[in-house]
Amino acid sequence: MSNENLNERGRDDDKGGKDKDDKLVTIYVETKPHRWPKNEPISFAQVVQLEVPGYTPQSNITYSVKWTRGNGDKPEGILVPGASVKVKDGMRFTVSETGQS
Repeated sequence: MSNENLNERGRDDDKGGKDKDDKLVTIYVETKPHRWPKNEPISFAQVVQLEVPGYTPQSNITYSVKWTRGNGDKPEGILVPGASVKVKDGMRFTVSETGQS
């Protein structure tokens, strides 16, 4: 899924496109703010795509994703490929390149 598809699904990357059906929260990926529907979890691939627009799960480069300021039952953690996490306003994600697969 490309960033273009992410925006088509209701995300607002500060370019004016908002989904009126969902309340949006602000999440931060490497300090850059992104709007995301409050009730929609974000996947590993979606977080990486926000930081690395050309990323695909088939990419030869691997990444690690960590989050902080999450929900009360999981305030921080590591997001692994294939997994997702419920977002919270102000949630922070860090994306690190870990090498070649």
